Amino acid sequence: QVQLVESGGGLVQAGGSLRLSCAASGIIFSINAMGWYRQAPGKQRELVATITRGGSTNYADSVKGRFTISRDNAKNTVYLQMNSLKPEDTAVYYCNARTIRFQTTTDYWGQGTQVTVSS
Repeated sequence: QVQLVESGGGLVQAGGSLRLSCAASGIIFSINAMGWYRQAPGKQRELVATITRGGSTNYADSVKGRFTISRDNAKNTVYLQMNSLKPEDTAVYYCNARTIRFQTTTDYWGQGTQVTVSS
């Protein structure tokens, strides 16, 4: 099992910045990749950014150049630095950890943290 605890959401004006954190515990060694997803009201959950164990990153086109995902392996924590925020970034942001054990892939999710960007 992997437990994920998110923090850092809140209310910010357009153009502002926020940093989300996600601390992982449990079977850390089995985590292959971690990432952030978001879900706005009435919309499906969508990928924001991911980072692999080796440090490779992937971003949604809508956040490229504005958001940066990073990880601190010593703290088992993943961060999402969000700059130049737009009202359309408003959503609940979920941390994700993907493990691969015995050829089985499992996704774990945090409880979600609200990000609201006012215009």
